[in-house]
Amino acid sequence: MPRRSPTAPIAAFLLTALIAASGQAGDFTDSAGRRVALPDQVAHVLTAGRTADALVFVLAPDKLMGWSHAPPRSDLPASVSNRPVTGMMLGDETSAATVTRLRPDLVIAAGMVTPARAALADQLQQQTGIPCILVDASVTRTPAILRSVGTVLGVSARAEDLATYAEHAINALRGRLLIHNGDSRPQVYYARGANGLETALPGSPAGDVIDEAGAINVAGVLGRDERAEVTAEQIQGWAPDIIIAEQRGFYDAVQRDPAWRQVAAVRDHKVYLAPSTPFGWIDDPPGVNRLIGLYWLSDLFYPDATQEDMHDTARDFYDQFYRVKLTDGQLDALLKPAQAPHKSDPMEALLGIASGPAMPALEPLPGLRPPGLRGSLPAIKPLINSGPMTPPKY
Repeated sequence: MPRRSPTAPIAAFLLTALIAASGQAGDFTDSAGRRVALPDQVAHVLTAGRTADALVFVLAPDKLMGWSHAPPRSDLPASVSNRPVTGMMLGDETSAATVTRLRPDLVIAAGMVTPARAALADQLQQQTGIPCILVDASVTRTPAILRSVGTVLGVSARAEDLATYAEHAINALRGRLLIHNGDSRPQVYYARGANGLETALPGSPAGDVIDEAGAINVAGVLGRDERAEVTAEQIQGWAPDIIIAEQRGFYDAVQRDPAWRQVAAVRDHKVYLAPSTPFGWIDDPPGVNRLIGLYWLSDLFYPDATQEDMHDTARDFYDQFYRVKLTDGQLDALLKPAQAPHKSDPMEALLGIASGPAMPALEPLPGLRPPGLRGSLPAIKPLINSGPMTPPKY
């Protein structure tokens, strides 16, 4: 299991202490440098996108008024699925009316911090009179954001636990990179969408975890900071060592399609499916859920005898962040397509196929069920983008 540090970094501690010193009232300086006056208590929060959904969900699910997008499955607990779908908020034409109608204590937007998004947050705040904060969701900022937002939401102790976990996830991967020179870094293609022909360029939110893992993103020749459509011929020319599939359909199809067998990673049976229950390990959304992805990619990219077992690591993460205790069967279903075939299974090793059963619903731990949530946590389907490019939903 990932170890915990007894103390937080001084800078992060001082940030949390500064916010806590005045309670929750007063000015809060967000990631865009905006000073926002907050109410004495924050009990009801609207989120401006899926990244903020995940942030508030892991910190204080009882304060989450609704989801920015429709819940993807009908088996969500009624207490969650019946909450309103509020929309993107920033840049949405109906967002001001929604905020005015629902009257939250706070709107949280998480994701990329740009002047344009800061202007939209200002506009929403001016139109509604409701404070709106913009927080940086990049991987490296995750510990500080968990602490600061956790203090605002009145869950400082929980936020500190999660932030400490985040620090260890980031530092563990950085430590592994120090002992691997550039020549040993794998060349990786991240296959998004139903046909695998959408990818995340370096510097983009969807590619952030791959960047942090030190891999060479083969699509980097196309530019930075965006997502891009590519062709199978381009991927073949890039000759990636590893392909990570976002969606199950592409993962299953690529290993059986003769047209893809010319790609080195497919030929060498190094195609892996990114776990996505209940949130993705690479993006979907690009938020706090990606911390487990750091451990997974470290295990995948730099395997050695000192690596901790991913079953134990995943079990610990789901317990800490989602308040869910995974069974052995759930862990196997989650991880089997995400790891190299077991050497004891010669047919799987020959075909490079790890289909496995669908992952059962996740049951919260007795006594640790988030307030306001009942029943099981569902898998959250990734965004399908098989047509024209659509803007990322952060």
